Amino acid sequence: DSLRHFKVLREKRIPPWMEVVLIPMTGKPSLYPGLFLFTTPCRLVRPVQNLALGKEELIGTMEQIFMNVAIFEDEVFAGVTTHQELFPHSLLSVIANFIPFSDHNQSPRNMYQCQMGKQTMGFPLLTYQDRSDNKLYRLQTPQSPLVRPSMYDYYDMDNYPIGTNAIVAVISYTGYDMEDAMIVNKASWERGFAHGSVYKSEFIDLSEKIKQGDSSLVFGIKPGDPRVLQKLDDDGLPFIGAKLQYGDPYYSYLNLNTGESFVMYYKSKENCVVDNIKVCSNDTGSGKFKCVCITMRVPRNPTIGDKFASRHGQKGILSRLWPAEDMPFTESGMVPDILFNPHGFPSRMTIGMLIESMAGKSAALHGLCHDATPFIFSEENSALEYFGEMLKAAGYNFYGTERLYSGISGLELEADIFIGVVYYQRLRHMVSDKFQVRTTGARDRVTNQPIGGRNVQGGIRFGEMERDALLAHGTSFLLHDRLFNCSDRSVAHVCVKCGSLLSPLLEKPPPSWSAMRNRKYNCTLCSRSDTIDTVSVPYVFRYFVAELAAMNIKVKLDVV
Repeated sequence: DSLRHFKVLREKRIPPWMEVVLIPMTGKPSLYPGLFLFTTPCRLVRPVQNLALGKEELIGTMEQIFMNVAIFEDEVFAGVTTHQELFPHSLLSVIANFIPFSDHNQSPRNMYQCQMGKQTMGFPLLTYQDRSDNKLYRLQTPQSPLVRPSMYDYYDMDNYPIGTNAIVAVISYTGYDMEDAMIVNKASWERGFAHGSVYKSEFIDLSEKIKQGDSSLVFGIKPGDPRVLQKLDDDGLPFIGAKLQYGDPYYSYLNLNTGESFVMYYKSKENCVVDNIKVCSNDTGSGKFKCVCITMRVPRNPTIGDKFASRHGQKGILSRLWPAEDMPFTESGMVPDILFNPHGFPSRMTIGMLIESMAGKSAALHGLCHDATPFIFSEENSALEYFGEMLKAAGYNFYGTERLYSGISGLELEADIFIGVVYYQRLRHMVSDKFQVRTTGARDRVTNQPIGGRNVQGGIRFGEMERDALLAHGTSFLLHDRLFNCSDRSVAHVCVKCGSLLSPLLEKPPPSWSAMRNRKYNCTLCSRSDTIDTVSVPYVFRYFVAELAAMNIKVKLDVV
């Protein structure tokens, strides 16, 4: 107690970051009892309120186990509780502190949001001009949330917003919102809802294109080069603000010794705009126009298959841009931006989102920003009462519902529809980065089977478990097609007598004066050509047989 007293008051030269751990003698199996003092650097410490002295104290990880720290005032017991948390939300991380009313959500949903908060397309920095990151995502029209926890302002997140306030109606409309999909109003999309872009930077270093010692390459164009056609500037680089399409000249460089010019072309299938070009030097600062960094801006407006999420772990993909004239509308003529399926609530228990919707609606009506810090509402002081009364004061339904009219028939819908303002985030998982398609293409040079991977236009593996599914369905022709015809079918020659795949060889070509033109296959083991037959086998099987032969294992085929 004396050590702790001196530590908090900073007396007797005891540092305030010292950890005072008393492991008591319990008489039971426990950690080794004693008084342990830690003063080493790089320990995790956090501030709590020392109740005896009324001051902040830094406590460490080992110390915390043997202390009694209360959270709320009514949990403080005299003589037992020594410390109290500074805030009830001290236990939450930075990202968890951005979840409004997180104490009303099921805990896994808060953890999902902690993952998705890092994947938002927001406005992550103020210095896009000076950056040369590999990939940066940017939302064109981000907004400040109407409902926000206190830590949002503490971290000054309004300078780095992560989403948009959207009018969300909870309604099962058309069936395009099944299984976590959501419908977005096409008119909202046309007005710029969640429009964004990706900044991609590419470093082009000419010193890597040549062997060491030779420094004759520089950026530039040959006067009158027909390949360039006014698309590149005189320095061999594209104009800033130029639109690039697949196959356009990208940059050009010259060899000063030979006078030869090289033009590189834009390879990506996505159109882009040249945003910025930086001329870089080398590590020693002696580089002469050898390295440039070209930053391109790829416009990425929301499209079907793009991922969105609220701040409550409610992720969904845009399944349809629905025309505004067919969307349901309120009595005042307002049309929601997003239609959210009501089946997303019961099993997930994200009540925080329902409260946020009511709070956002009342904030919009009264011109406020609501505090959504967790643990400020309780059973006695209900959030529903508080925001319900505010909605009532503005002339709306206490429970946040409204009468909606069908956008198709114009008739009033029988049920009251819950509608309000929810802050939605656009995530960086976009369908244009993920779609994969292949008809025919590159094959593996050893097995002759289609290669995998989206970047090389590869196929999607039809694996063992997919094979099991086709077997269970009895679709044997389909299975044969997938695993044989569409993979590595090859025609091989086999000797029926000795069953060897390796021994049939093509005989030598006849002399040029000979009239015989068709060459036969001869079995080198049997020395006959009339026993040779052709079979269709997977190419990888032939490779396997050859590999086994290298290990002195003979494979015989019974050709029926």
